[in-house]
Amino acid sequence: MIQPLMPKATAVWLVENTALTFDQIADFCGLHVLEVKGIADGDVAQGIKGMDPIVSGQLSRSEIERCQKDPATRLMRAESKYKVPPVMPRKGPRYTPVSRRQDRPDAVAWLLRNHPELTDAQISKLVGTTKPTIESIRDRTHWNSANIKPVDPVTLGLSTQIELDAAVQKAGRKLERERKKADKAAGRTSETLLPASETTAPEHATIAAPEIKPEDVEAKKSYDADSVFASLKDVKIEDDDED
Repeated sequence: MIQPLMPKATAVWLVENTALTFDQIADFCGLHVLEVKGIADGDVAQGIKGMDPIVSGQLSRSEIERCQKDPATRLMRAESKYKVPPVMPRKGPRYTPVSRRQDRPDAVAWLLRNHPELTDAQISKLVGTTKPTIESIRDRTHWNSANIKPVDPVTLGLSTQIELDAAVQKAGRKLERERKKADKAAGRTSETLLPASETTAPEHATIAAPEIKPEDVEAKKSYDADSVFASLKDVKIEDDDED
């Protein structure tokens, strides 16, 4: 689905003026559900004024009412009267507003601590910083190292949760490929289970009966009452003579 104009501002308005679920708003605005929850809690998009999607022609009131009745449905964007050319993604670090630039070291420190698998290029793209800055924060040679505190870049508004999750998954896949390549080069295998042919018995295999000793057979003989009393008759008891 094509994202609405000013998605965060649209999400702010929908959170404040409708009874739509976080999932519905996140799906329509192209945001992560946790980001929408952060907007509702006041942790994300602080100072952003909500934009009415009905006035801008992106949604109809009947469509909002339909989705409010059934949380399982999703908002359908109204057909625009104007064709907006697609925005081509720009390579390199993103533009960060001046008011947010002082928060970038905190975001970099958080990423280095919680996601060491991310490359410097990925961190640079996420928060809009440079590789020398990342290196100085890692080595604690940054001029403001004493005041840097790790903070989630999503909370700071420097990146979206979707972008962060995608970068982490991409870095994880790359590490897995490198590990498998290294294991293959070293001749190691990641198999931990033996094949079924080695752990299962042959189809027509017979189980050998345990060896029974003669003394065990004698011990297991059953005795009846007649045989026991018959043997007692043969036993002679001698009385001691009284003085």
